[in-house]
Amino acid sequence: MTDVLARSTGHDPVDPVARAGASARRPSVARDSSVDAIRVALLVVVFALHAMMVGVSVGPDGPVLENALEGQAWFAAVSWVVQIMPLFFIAGGFSSFHHWRSMQARGASGADYVRARLVRLVRPAIVLVAVVAAALVAMSLAGLAPELVATAGFRIGQPLWFLGVYLATSALVPLMVRAHERARVLTPLALLAGVVAVDVLRFSTGLDGIGFLNLLLVWLLVQQLGFHLADGALDRLAPAALWSIAAGSLALLGVITAAAPYSADMYENLNPPTVCLVVLGVAQLALFQLARPRIRAWVERADASQLLSAVGERAMTIYLWHMPVLVGLAGALLVANAGVGLPLPEPMSAEWWATRPLWLGATAAVVAGATLVFARFERSRRAARVPASSSRRAAALDAVCGVAGVAVVLVTGFGPVQAVVALALLTVALRGSATVGTVLANATAAMRAQRRSRRNGIAMASQAATTA
Repeated sequence: MTDVLARSTGHDPVDPVARAGASARRPSVARDSSVDAIRVALLVVVFALHAMMVGVSVGPDGPVLENALEGQAWFAAVSWVVQIMPLFFIAGGFSSFHHWRSMQARGASGADYVRARLVRLVRPAIVLVAVVAAALVAMSLAGLAPELVATAGFRIGQPLWFLGVYLATSALVPLMVRAHERARVLTPLALLAGVVAVDVLRFSTGLDGIGFLNLLLVWLLVQQLGFHLADGALDRLAPAALWSIAAGSLALLGVITAAAPYSADMYENLNPPTVCLVVLGVAQLALFQLARPRIRAWVERADASQLLSAVGERAMTIYLWHMPVLVGLAGALLVANAGVGLPLPEPMSAEWWATRPLWLGATAAVVAGATLVFARFERSRRAARVPASSSRRAAALDAVCGVAGVAVVLVTGFGPVQAVVALALLTVALRGSATVGTVLANATAAMRAQRRSRRNGIAMASQAATTA
């Protein structure tokens, strides 16, 4: 990472600060309407799936907030269709490849790219952590059961794994693009070997914690597949070859999930990630490549490019805020049940399924409203005023702080102390460790100067009193 994050050595007449900000604002040189469309479609699938997971009821011991789809035998088969995270990272790899190439063409360094990505991704996360933490504290002060508040915080924090991993993989894009250019085949094979090795160690030792190494390896490998999509390699494959790749990947997935230790439920293979997601990602990549001409034709026919662009510019806001909205509305249902006797059908019952269309429509409307309120932080044009990192090490440290800030609330929750720690780390990632370090150094120097001045004043006053 350090080699790729080195600053340009030539005499660049363009200010790197303005360059990084401009690069963050400008669109990539190469855009593809099929990729834009699939990213929006995948976002809709994520929202709808999470909305369907919300199960609210009142049990013998009080309110129950649960994952309604958890433990359902039929969901394993459905998960092969709705587990779309591999394709999400493939599309992200496509866009990141072109974004980095575009910035390179304008003379930007790897550090500039990392700063631009951090600014775009971290700003909306800071707002989320601050607002959610304050809301949960308010719920506790209002007298809600600690278990209910803790469950709400846990559910809200679950999707944040994506932001943490996406920050990490985005920070490594310059390095991974260089690896792609130098070893197009060897790089994914090396990553695949690492993924398999982690799985073998995890299942042979029984230590599930080892599997979390694949949070980076699996998604870096899937992102690498997006680079192959971006450089046109798949355009040279005949449809028959793509169908064969898709069919072969799905057959292999069926074989490795037919027996232990891999689960047939692709969501169980998500936490921690396993090689199953890589195999599924290869199938999704081939099928997407086959569908791209039709998707492009639909976008042109429906004149949907502006709509896709509008949603795409707010994608991270939608992703971050859809779960707080879902949890908040679930809480509102509980309040309505206690206050006015609103019936809460048992999850998976016929009555529950009958209310799902209304639930999906209502939650979509509220998510849209929340997006209108908070999208300003993702789409802000202040990126040009954020200083670029002065060195590759500072950019790397900024990325680590961003990932660590997300990890704090993901692992420990949205408590007041955790929120303060997370906000501090995310602020360093946003403003840049070099800038924060300078501010702290100047503040420390000012405080020391003030103390010296105070001591000198006291000494002079004492001397004057003695003389008198």
